[in-house]
Parts: sequence; structure tokens; C-alpha cells
Amino acid sequence: MSALERRLATARLLVAEASDLAMRLRPSPGSDAFTMKGEQDWLTQADGTIEALLAERLAEAFPEDGFQGEETGHGRAGTLRWVVDPIDGTANYARGGARFCVSLGLVEDLTPLIGVIVAPALGDCYAGMAGAGATLNGVPIRAAATTDMRQSVVEHGWNARRPDAEFVAIVARIRGAGAMPRLCGSGALGLAETAAGRIDAYVELSIHLWDCAAAIVLCQEAGAVVSPFMQGDGPLHGGPILAAAPGIAEQMRRLAGF
Repeated sequence: MSALERRLATARLLVAEASDLAMRLRPSPGSDAFTMKGEQDWLTQADGTIEALLAERLAEAFPEDGFQGEETGHGRAGTLRWVVDPIDGTANYARGGARFCVSLGLVEDLTPLIGVIVAPALGDCYAGMAGAGATLNGVPIRAAATTDMRQSVVEHGWNARRPDAEFVAIVARIRGAGAMPRLCGSGALGLAETAAGRIDAYVELSIHLWDCAAAIVLCQEAGAVVSPFMQGDGPLHGGPILAAAPGIAEQMRRLAGF
């Protein structure tokens, strides 16, 4: 087993453990067991607890690797760096919803190498490694074969870091091309579902590395076309991302404007 294969196997075990913890800590429907870090920027007890668990377990398994978490920032330096979003889709999770996930990626400099995303309330486990393909619940996945925007489903990520008018303009252009838009509150899952062919594209004007590090691997290994998020300011400050089925990727790029 190679060093990367060992890391992928460990990542799958650790994300499964973290996902079990997320389910135990999951708020009940309609709960107010959350705080707000900012406009539509949610925080629950599970976010910090799960990130601490993964940081500890990864330090034990791979002390030479770096670590970056959404809640704690850069915890350790290393050529290889684990990037964690303990709960992606926190707005859903905080209200007792099912559409959330634990996301764990491994990057080397600007190259995503491993991605594991588990949505425990949905029963979905995505996993992928550079050069080795991507799977959903152990079955290989591929991006959709869609070539007609009028048959496509496109998910849009929204946040308050960019003006509402920019978001509305992209939705209007994509809807004008005949696509069905949706907004589901988890960038990691939107990207993962693009990799699996469940939807045809995911676009967001400003996304953080921890939201997409794992999912970029899945999309690339499943044959989706991914915009060059890692080549700009994205890894440090966040930036735009687009992942799309190959048959609509160029049209989606024009419609998204990047």
C-alpha cells in the first residue's frame, strides 16, 4: 500500500468516526442550538468538536502532515496538508436537516490529492484519490453525460461575501439557458453530486478551500470539468468555483462569467 493509499484508507475511517459523532450531536428539527459567526454563517457545538477530533486523530496517524480546519485555521505545517470542514451545510444541520456532510481533503501545495465526504443522514460516502478514480458508497462514479442545458440541473452556492446582484445575475443567465436551478446549502455536497452525475453543475462566486478541497478531487477523478480554483486566490482567501459535466462545461463557463 502506497503512502497515499494508506492516507485514503485512514481518512475514510476517520470521517466515518466523525460522521457518527455528527449524528449523535445533531440538533433536533427546529432547534435553536446554534450561534452565528456572521450573516448566514452558522456554528454549532459539533463544528468545533468534530474538527478537534479529526485534528487529534490525524496528528496521531500522520504527525508529519499539516492541518487546516475551518474553525481553527492552520494548526500544523507540512508539505501534505489535511483540510477539514467539520460540518458543511451547517445551516441545514443546525435545524435538524439531513443535507450536511463532513469533508476531509488532502492537498500538496496547490494540488488536491485525496477527498472523502460523508453525508451520514443521507447514507452517502464519497471517496477519491488523484489518479485512482472516485466512488460513491464503493461504486465508481462519473460526471453526467448531459449536453443540453435544457436538460440540466445546476446548483448555485450563495453567501454574503459577494453582492446579491451578482448571484441573481448568474441564476438568471443559467435559467435563461433552460437549466433548472437549485440552492441546497452545502457546497461540498453540490460538488460531490456533480461528480456523481446526480446534478450537472455546481457554481459559486466565493467558496473557501475547506468547502471544496475534498470535492475537487472527486470532480476531477469523475471526469467533471473544474475551474482553476487552486491557481488563484482561492486557497488563501476563497474564490469562485465551477464544476460541470463535460458536455455543458464550456457553456456553463460562459454563463458563469469565469
